[in-house]
Amino acid sequence: MLTHILGFPSIGKQRELKQALESFWQNKLSAESLLEISAKLKKHHWRIQKDAGLDYVTIGDFSLYDRMLDMTCMLGAIPPRFIPCLDDRPLGRYFSLARGDGWRNIPALEMTKWFDTNYHYLVPEIDAGGLWVAGEHPMAEDTKRAKELGFSPKPALIGPFTWLTLAKARSGVLKWSRLKEVVPVYEKLLARLAPHCDCIQIEEPVLCTEFLPSKAARQFHDVYALLNAACGGKKLMLTTYFGPLARNLELAVASGCAILHIDMVRGREQLGAVLAVLPGDMALSLGIVDGRNIWKSDYAKALSLVEQAVSEIGGERVLLGSSCSLLHCPVDAAEEKALPEHIRNRMAFAVQKCAELATLRDIHESGGNHAALAENMAILRTATVHPDSHIKAVRQRSASVTSAHLARQSAYSKRRAAQTWLNLPLLPTTTIGSFPQTAAIRKARLDYRKGGMTDADYIAAIKNEIKDCIERQEKLGLDVLVHGEAERNDMVEYFGQQLGGFCFTRNGWVQSYGSRCVKPPVIYGDVYRKRPMTVDWILYAQSLTQKPVKGMLTGPVTMLCWSFARDDMERSDVCKQIALAIRDEVQDLERAGIRIIQIDEAALREGMPLTRFEAETYLQWAVDAFRLASSGVEDSTQIHTHMCYSEFNAILPWIAKMDADVISIESSRSGMKLLDAFTEFHYQAEIGPGVYDIHSPRIPTVEEMVELLRKALGHIPKERLWVNPDCGLKTRQWEEAYPALGNMVAAVLRVRAYSAQSSK
Repeated sequence: MLTHILGFPSIGKQRELKQALESFWQNKLSAESLLEISAKLKKHHWRIQKDAGLDYVTIGDFSLYDRMLDMTCMLGAIPPRFIPCLDDRPLGRYFSLARGDGWRNIPALEMTKWFDTNYHYLVPEIDAGGLWVAGEHPMAEDTKRAKELGFSPKPALIGPFTWLTLAKARSGVLKWSRLKEVVPVYEKLLARLAPHCDCIQIEEPVLCTEFLPSKAARQFHDVYALLNAACGGKKLMLTTYFGPLARNLELAVASGCAILHIDMVRGREQLGAVLAVLPGDMALSLGIVDGRNIWKSDYAKALSLVEQAVSEIGGERVLLGSSCSLLHCPVDAAEEKALPEHIRNRMAFAVQKCAELATLRDIHESGGNHAALAENMAILRTATVHPDSHIKAVRQRSASVTSAHLARQSAYSKRRAAQTWLNLPLLPTTTIGSFPQTAAIRKARLDYRKGGMTDADYIAAIKNEIKDCIERQEKLGLDVLVHGEAERNDMVEYFGQQLGGFCFTRNGWVQSYGSRCVKPPVIYGDVYRKRPMTVDWILYAQSLTQKPVKGMLTGPVTMLCWSFARDDMERSDVCKQIALAIRDEVQDLERAGIRIIQIDEAALREGMPLTRFEAETYLQWAVDAFRLASSGVEDSTQIHTHMCYSEFNAILPWIAKMDADVISIESSRSGMKLLDAFTEFHYQAEIGPGVYDIHSPRIPTVEEMVELLRKALGHIPKERLWVNPDCGLKTRQWEEAYPALGNMVAAVLRVRAYSAQSSK
């Protein structure tokens, strides 16, 4: 029974890749050194997999920035604005696509969420004026090298149907017409890989969605016949994940591939249906180890699936794997020694998940007579009965929530009238919340954590940063200010540190995009608020200015999605507990005199399952959680929310049901195209579409933002339009953020003057 994973995290145990990338971008590290560090990381990750007892090591899962970008570069789908970069060195061209080119004033590729995860991928663009000049994929040489080093390589590549489904067409191009240019490049790569391996992982997670158009589905069989032939034999593992195959099961089993991989964590219920139609010459890979959470597998539950498959098709046709890539997990739990034993013992990061697969195979082959099975059952039982797992008062409060707790006092139209006390100008300007986390802020936080700063000194240092932030915003001329979040290391971790039921890892870093890593909190027990979390900081900021300062909170759905949540309780119930904690904070802010409160729900779309039926259920409880958090205030208090880097078109009715007074959204990379959907839906509340991309170091010009604002005004009445960046500015430097915001304010002043003249 062969074992494998779908992918290993690229970042390294100590975030070595992040450090190397940022040094390279700062011209402190050569391209040769960056590639040398990458090669060492790859080899180390292969060794981890082999030493764990896995039969295959996965190749092609490592990326310097993003695997979708790697495929785009291999296919040579270069948008026309990047043509000036074609003569650059390969790494320069690659990172221009990823991050934009400040010298040539070229915006980066659009970025959005990878299905229903917090990982961001770079969206391919298919444009009539673009070039198609195929390049090389690094996995070809990596596969050969791994073989020479004595590993059994399994190359992993994103499939053509997923790549094209997630691509965006520009200039009226019909993107599926480009399939004929895409497939030969895949064939060439597969032919190069085939001599060095006996299994090739080709990923088509789009088959677990309802996104694949019927026109594309009709070509699936013929395309895969070509891809299978290119391998010179039965080598392809058609790989699906993030849900059940559902309506695309027939396509998958008719693909002609040697192996079908299915997700047994997000699609456990599909096993019977798959086994019933699996061809006799197709093996089945079971994704039984969760690639998206940090808890140990329940061996008994996983083995029941293995036994069901073996009894139907025989053990020689069953493989064991991770449900999806371990990209979504931290690297190694070995150093998490500071956590309580009942939590630490339950954890399994990427290294441990590799070992779990080998252990599950051994238990199965022993007939269940294995010490590891009894040990696993004991660990899970201990965690379940721990007092933190079930707090009576928290459960009772959650059970007492009624529909009255989910509704504002009045409809939006009446609330808008009650909020005129704000006396804001046309096109009010603001930011999303965070400002640059300077070296001084990070040093103060580190010194305080290590005991090198007293409470008083730390508070004074953070207040000094808040004061500086308010002064900068006043000088810029922004209308609604923020305190800058200097005291917050992360928008979820900060709150989790002050809530019961959360704990924190020492080194549980996960890649979000590029070099950006996050360290998600861990929800292990019932959640409750211990004390007010933000009131003192926001009140201090408000004392420094006559302009309104927003209270800044993270919403319950985002806190859930951006944490590693407990797996012994329904996610909807965990989310309700978090919402009640945030509701308490909202009411305390209002009582303290803060009358604009932003509750960020950046992850609302991200958390949505991939099938329509499951999505409806999720959206109902997710929106209810936001309303529970936000609805206990007066009409005169203005509630904002923020969403970013997701596709919102399909969920606009649910966004409207959130009943926020103002929503800010990412829209600059898409050139305000997102607003088409808001116009068609006749969205009635106020909107702040982002006018510049904060994920790029490039400083946009006044003219660019004026043009975006004019596009926005074509969709949104000027009385309901706010102006802000795409997202928070935490990851930027002041040298980038300040001039960009200055240009934003200048653009607004120009458009205000234009609007005033037009009104005469």
